[in-house]
Amino acid sequence: MQIASSSRALARTRAVLFATVLCLAGSTALADLRLGVSVGQFDNYVAYLVRAMQAHARQLPGGVTLQVEDSGSDVVRQLGHVESFVAQQVDAIIVNPADTAATGKITERATQAGIPLVYLNSRPEVPEFPAGVAFVGTDERRLGQMQMEYLAAKMGGKGDLAILLGRLAHDDTRKRTAGVKDVLARYPQIRVVEEQSGDWQRDKGLDLTNNWLLSGRAFDAVVANNDEMGIGAAMALRQAGRREVPVGGIDGTPDGLAAIARGQLAVTLLRDPVAMGEEAVDVALRLVRKEVVQGDVWIPVQLITPDNHTQFQRY
Repeated sequence: MQIASSSRALARTRAVLFATVLCLAGSTALADLRLGVSVGQFDNYVAYLVRAMQAHARQLPGGVTLQVEDSGSDVVRQLGHVESFVAQQVDAIIVNPADTAATGKITERATQAGIPLVYLNSRPEVPEFPAGVAFVGTDERRLGQMQMEYLAAKMGGKGDLAILLGRLAHDDTRKRTAGVKDVLARYPQIRVVEEQSGDWQRDKGLDLTNNWLLSGRAFDAVVANNDEMGIGAAMALRQAGRREVPVGGIDGTPDGLAAIARGQLAVTLLRDPVAMGEEAVDVALRLVRKEVVQGDVWIPVQLITPDNHTQFQRY
């Protein structure tokens, strides 16, 4: 089952949740509620998600306690976090997967213990979720499509393209890149000349782009699976005197917005970490109260360009 969300719908849901919590505050101490949170890697974007969850939890009546753990991209360590949360009998678990193909045991441990589970940001590679399990995130393939549609227009529908991939173990990498290639199928005169993983990291995006330039590789645009790699690519291009090459990112982080303002990025896609983090906490609390939430809770995305970036300076 899929649950389609819009900004207005999310606001209504949070308002209802807040009102319900107020009604229950007299009989149920929210401060007694504990959520275990395990993230795949505490990088730039995930940091914003965690801050949003923590801030939202503090604003709830009485507060909700979050225990946040970083798996450092280690699936075994992340499973250990979940097993520890189960042993502590937390009220709900939120997981940003270290590997979207390795979540089966996490789901199994949580559901066997009867503890609600919310996957966040990166969707596990499963067709559907069992009862008591939900996902909060964005349509990753559509992100890649929107990004490449904008860049294809900037390229005039032709030229050489370099692609900076995210972490190869992430389904987000595959989906975003698939979205890019959906659009490229309509532009036979755009040729992919480089395609390598920068592991979501700015320094790796910079190093890869430097290596391509030093090898004599010429390209007319760079599409990156996230802002950080895109910023790294833009830094390398500027150092080489190639400011005219447009670079696209994804996430719409504060650093990404600043890069748009500086002219480093030509486009990014807002995956609102505040809305996503708040919604993950809200969905977890709804599951704790035995409300029926199962499937995908989609957070809306928006295209950010030099023409509209000032509308999104709100972090």
